[in-house]
Amino acid sequence: QVQFVESGGGLVQPGGSLRLSCAASGSIFSLYAMGWYRQAPGKQRELVARISTSGVTLYVDSVKGRFTISRDNAKNMVYLQMDSVKPEDTAVYYCNRAAGTIHPWGQGTQVTVSS
Repeated sequence: QVQFVESGGGLVQPGGSLRLSCAASGSIFSLYAMGWYRQAPGKQRELVARISTSGVTLYVDSVKGRFTISRDNAKNMVYLQMDSVKPEDTAVYYCNRAAGTIHPWGQGTQVTVSS
């Protein structure tokens, strides 16, 4: 199984930016479409951004134009650039496969958007 370690979260003011990172173990990482998920208090976990093995990206409407997902297969890394953040972006963010069998979840990284 692949393991994921997320980092880069923190407290940010509305309109600010953050860059989240996800380190993945395993040599087959490059074969997976990857995604960033988030879970806000009292809500279900949702997929907000995904990137295919060839770099094609898709976003949920609520983050489109503000978030950018990218990957570096040589480093087994996935990134989420968060710009123009809003209070409703507050959540724990996780990375995992965007399709197929979901691997065990990492600990996630907390993002809090507040003034």
